[in-house]
This record gives sequence, structure tokens and C-alpha cells, in this order.
Amino acid sequence: MTPQHADEVQTRITKTERMKALGIVPYASSFDKKNSISSLANFPTNAFREIETIITSPINNVKTAGRVTLYRSFGKISFAKIQDATGEIQIMFSRENCSIVTQDGVKNQLSEEVSAYKFMEKLVDMGDFIGVEGELFLTHKGELTIFVSNFTFLSKAIRPLPEKFHGIKDEETLYRQRYLDLISNDETYNRFLLRSRFIKVMRDFYEEEGFIELETPILGNAASGAAAAPFITHHNDYDLDVFLRISPETALKKATVGRFERVFEIARDFRNEGSDPSHLQEFTMVEHYAAYWNYEDNMRFIEKMINSLFDRLGLEKTVKIKDRDGVIQDVNFGATWERIDYMKRIQEVTGIDISQYGPGDEEIFRKILKEQNIIIEGMETMGLTTLIDYFYKKLVRPKIVGPAFLYNYPKYMQPLARASDQFPSIVEQFQVVVNGWEIIKSYSELVDPIDQRARFEEQARAAAAGDEEATSADYDFVLAMEYAMPPQSGLGFGIDRFLTLIMGQENLRDVVLFPLVKPKSE
Repeated sequence: MTPQHADEVQTRITKTERMKALGIVPYASSFDKKNSISSLANFPTNAFREIETIITSPINNVKTAGRVTLYRSFGKISFAKIQDATGEIQIMFSRENCSIVTQDGVKNQLSEEVSAYKFMEKLVDMGDFIGVEGELFLTHKGELTIFVSNFTFLSKAIRPLPEKFHGIKDEETLYRQRYLDLISNDETYNRFLLRSRFIKVMRDFYEEEGFIELETPILGNAASGAAAAPFITHHNDYDLDVFLRISPETALKKATVGRFERVFEIARDFRNEGSDPSHLQEFTMVEHYAAYWNYEDNMRFIEKMINSLFDRLGLEKTVKIKDRDGVIQDVNFGATWERIDYMKRIQEVTGIDISQYGPGDEEIFRKILKEQNIIIEGMETMGLTTLIDYFYKKLVRPKIVGPAFLYNYPKYMQPLARASDQFPSIVEQFQVVVNGWEIIKSYSELVDPIDQRARFEEQARAAAAGDEEATSADYDFVLAMEYAMPPQSGLGFGIDRFLTLIMGQENLRDVVLFPLVKPKSE
């Protein structure tokens, strides 16, 4: 804090003491707010009276509250602006007719020394919350305004708002003190309103399609459900190390053993991997599982859902999206989505037929990567699944605009996916790629407990060899499968990444309200 800010803080603290001495509570318990600011625009303007008449005998027809964002005094009258969750409005005070509600609930002028009007002028600062009651009118310039006949002080801001209220420019402050960004930047505030609406309409769509929303554990005995490094914590009562979930997949699928046929969860997931603009260790996904579907049913479903979400939110379906290098492409979500064979596309782009490799060929594939000048930190201990994934991400994915379904993956790359009956070395899976970004993964689920156990054991060998992203074995999940799991297809949809793309943001943190940042001292 600068010396100037320290002085300002002390001045504001002194003002709170002065308020108490005058019988004003600096931090009120409540306020009976009758009107949101945005609703005031619906008042019929033909009923408005002239301000000269209002000053002498106001009719209190509105009662609202908000944060003071502007104040200007012109001697006998003053104007301010207050902001609430729905908007901002101008308010007016007159020395001739202005009261304040004191601690005992009485409307008065305080004292000759400090009138209610003078209180507003001298003791109320930008950033403070006040409640106002008065009459709505239009100024001579046509601006909707509330003439305030009485006001209630609600909360004192000890620290000043950002300089000149022009918003926050420093990126670290944007993430560390998001509330300041929300106050001063309508675009930021509306972005998070859209995020909230997006999740709501998604829930509505799932329910209309017959899905049941479930809640599954965040703490578990196995870090299963995806190939990723887990967060580990300790359960004191059990004296046991447990994992924060990488995915709710295995829990949701166990629910299908127990009669649920269509389930979904909007889940917070945790993956202890590197941070960059396209990855967060804590993030939000929606996952769903539908009994009796295969992955092609999910292709149809996701196209239908995305189109429905755009329609319900009133969004244009052609979106300008930047790839990982900042190149902008028009992506049309309303068009029929492209279908791309994963293995064929890799061979077309690189000349490498990945169907010729399998577990045990890691060293051969590491040599291929080095020949392509692809050097990845930790690659010497990676399993084949991870090596091929990086190979694809470096050379193939950047060339896909989409939205596109990538399908036909080698069996060894997806330990939870069902193998094709026609081609046993291939799993029935797809990913959705949008201008080089992966946003959705889906597959026909493996429901064979014997096959599942064998795949877990293969992943365990990869983990023992040092692959941190190998999927952990979950034998409680296998146990559930042994009681018969219905055929099904599941889907995981990264909400943070999708919103970042369609909102034109540069960083996933721009769509996360309070992203994790390193602590710093005062």
C-alpha cells in the first residue's frame, strides 16, 4: 500500500467513527430494497413530474440500493451514481429536502453542524453502499434520475476503488482481486453472468433429455478416470492418503450399475499438472453417461446440445476463435461437424502409422519424436500413450479448424474405452477439436470387468516405469462392473476451455471467477 493510500484508509476509518458519533451505523444489518436499478427503466415516463415540484414535495415511489460510483456537488444540489447487480443510475440530492435514516430508524437532518445533505457530501466516499428512497424523474438532458428524499448508509469502503474508476489493467490484480474488476468493468461482469447462464441452460437441456444430476465424491482411494497426475491429500481420521478426483467418471458409471440410466455431473476436477493459458489444475467439466448409447449416439447428442445452448443464450454460432499461436479462424458450430479418422489423419500429416506400435515400443517412438525435433520434458519415462498424445498435439491438432470429431483411436491409448467388435485394436472414441483446441472427449464405455482389470494392470506397469500420467487402477470400480454394467457411452466437456474460446478470451483464468494465485504479503 502506498503512503497516499494509507492516508486515505486512515481518513475513511476516521469517518466511520464520526458516523457512529452522529448515530449512523457504518455497517448496517439490512435494507428493504424494493427495486433493482434496471427495473426503474420500466417506469412510465409520462407520469414523471418536474424536478422543481419534486424538491418541495417528493412522492417516494422507488427504493433501491447500491455502491456509490460517482459524486459531484454543485452547492445546493448534488448528483451521484449508484451501481447494483443490474446496472447504474444517477441520483440527486437537494439541500432543501434531504433526510438520513439514523440508527433508531428515524429520518432526520442530523444537526445544524452536519446536515443529512452535508453528511452525504463529506462523509460518504466512492465505493460506499447506500440505500435511497425517493421519486423518479427525467433531467432536462433526459437522464433517468432518482430524487433522493432520504437515504440510509449501509457499508463503508475503507479502501478506495481503482484510480478514476477506469478499471483494472494489471493482470495479476485482475485475478487476485477479481471483485475490483467486476465493479469497474461491465465486460467482465457480463462475462460471468454469461457463464452462470450457460451452466443453467446446460442443466435445463440435460433434464429435458432425461438425465439425472448426481453428486460424486471429490476424495477417493484411486486417482482414476483419466490419464493425469493427481493431487494427494491426507485423511486424518482414516490416517490414509487419498486423491482429489481427476474425473467423476468411475463414480458416475458405478451409478449406472445401480439402476440410473442417464446421469450427469457438473464437476470440479483436479489435475496436478503444469499451468498455462489453456490449462488449470482446478477446473470445471460436465460429464455424462447414457445407458444403451454408443459413441455415435453421443456425437449426435453433443451437436444437438451445443446448438441448443447457442440458441437459448442468443449467441451467434459462427465464432472467431484463436488457435494456440493466436491465429483467428471462423468456426461455425451450426454447420455439420467434420469427422476425422485419428490414425489416418496422423499418417496423412506425418507419414507415421501409429497402428503399428503398442506397449513396449516406447523407445522406438521416442526415436521417432526426436527425428521430428519434438523434445518433451520427461519424455524418457513416458509410456507410449503419452508419447503418441504429444506427437499428435504437436503435429496434427494445430491443423484442425473444426468443429471436428476425431475418432478411431488405438486401444492402448484409452484404458476405459470399449474396443470395436469389428476392429479389436481400436476403441470407439471421439474428441471434439475446435481450431486446435480439444474441448470434448467421449467413448463407448468398456463394461467388461475382465478386460478392464487387464487394462488397469497395463497402466500400473506404465506408472511403475515412471509415467506420471498413467491411469490409476480402481478395483472398487472393477468390483461394481462384475455385477454387470449396462452398455453405455460417456462424455466429458471442458466448460472453462469452451467458454474461453467462445468469449474470445486469452486465458482460462479469464472465465474463472477467482482462479488460484500464489499468496503474497500485505
